[in-house]
Amino acid sequence: MYHFSYAEVLDENPKDMRARERMALERSIELLRNAEAAGALSREAIDAYSFSTKLWTILVEDLGMAENQLPKELRAELVSIGLWVLRELDEIRMERSKNYKGIIEVTQSIAAGLA
Repeated sequence: MYHFSYAEVLDENPKDMRARERMALERSIELLRNAEAAGALSREAIDAYSFSTKLWTILVEDLGMAENQLPKELRAELVSIGLWVLRELDEIRMERSKNYKGIIEVTQSIAAGLA
């Protein structure tokens, strides 16, 4: 698997970066929908949890970096949303919640904002 250097990522067009982030969020939505239909202990649920957790962890970490050029207040709001999503994913994984719809709606809103 090819890994990009930070300098390569910085040189990318912001529009392309947003498009990739949107595609990753849309993939998460697709996996979450499949998991909701298949049930909490299904392979689909495991795939959705794994992918979505990795994705939101990366997003939250990126938002916390000083190099992130989004306004500080927006970054803080997105971090809060990301931490909520991660908590909800854990609740689903531990079978204490079935809030797929909430996570899907929030993720759709974020993806739409990147369009």
